[in-house]
Parts: sequence; structure tokens; C-alpha cells
Amino acid sequence: MKLSVNRRIALVSLAILFFDQLTKLLVLSYLGYAQERVVIKGFFKFVHWGNTGAAWSLFRDHNDLLAIVSLLALLVLFISRHHFDSGTIWGHVALGLLFGGIAGNLVDRLHPDRRHVIDFIYFHLTRRSGGEIGFPAFNIADSAICVGVGLLFILSWRSEQLRGTERTSTAPMS
Repeated sequence: MKLSVNRRIALVSLAILFFDQLTKLLVLSYLGYAQERVVIKGFFKFVHWGNTGAAWSLFRDHNDLLAIVSLLALLVLFISRHHFDSGTIWGHVALGLLFGGIAGNLVDRLHPDRRHVIDFIYFHLTRRSGGEIGFPAFNIADSAICVGVGLLFILSWRSEQLRGTERTSTAPMS
């Protein structure tokens, strides 16, 4: 069965949204707010942290504004999705990752009991003197957004490289 472009994007998006919300539900079920569970001592743990900001807690305490920005981003991406479509399955996957990731965090922002994004994956290093140096906590939706943007960047770069090769090979020789 061959899926249409829109169905392929929707399938990836719904899968990301489902797994993002499922993992956040597990966090809510097994970790109290601000609790942590060490997985690999000194390197990785599951946490239950809330983020009312964007990446790296930028624009903290602006949850409502970021919800509006997310809605607008979804709308603009949907309307202009053909501009980002590289014509490959990877372009469709990238768009699905973006839609699903944005929607996953938007559900958290709009949820009446939370009104913040749940972050739970935390990588860090423990200093000899104590304390941690860590990468900001994130979730499945954040990962999907980053991978989707990365894929679009690679596909765009690859497409530009191919166009450059075509121009050179079809240029008249002097």
C-alpha cells in the first residue's frame, strides 16, 4: 500500500505525538514533580521537570505566548509544507517529526493541569568536586523537532549540492 505524502507526514506525526504523550504519562505516573531516577550514575537519569519556556528554558514563564507561537508554527508549516518537501520519503519523515514534536509540546502547554512542558531525559557529568554539568533536560517531542530540523537541513544542503552539480555539468564549455 502506497501512502500519499500527507498521509505519510500524518502517520509520522501521530506516532511521535503518541510516544511523546505516552512517555510523559509514564513520567507523571512514576516520578513526582522534581524527582529523579538515576539510570547511569554520573551520566544519565530520568527526571520530572517542568519547562514554561522554550529550548534551554529561554523565555521562561511565557507558556501562553509559546503556545500561540507553536500554533502559528504548525499553521505556517502546514500551509508551506510543499516548500520543505524534498520529494523524498525523508522529507516527509522530517515534516512528520516537526509536526508531531510541536504538537506534543503544545499538548503539554495547553493541558489544564500542567501548563508547562514535561522534560524527563537528562544527560550530565558529575564534577570531582560535586555538582553536575548537564545538557538541558528534554523529551521525545524535543528530540523529534531537532531531528526533523536536522533532516531538513541535510536534505536542503544535499539538494543544493545536486543543483550545483547539474549547473556545472550542463554549462557550455568554452
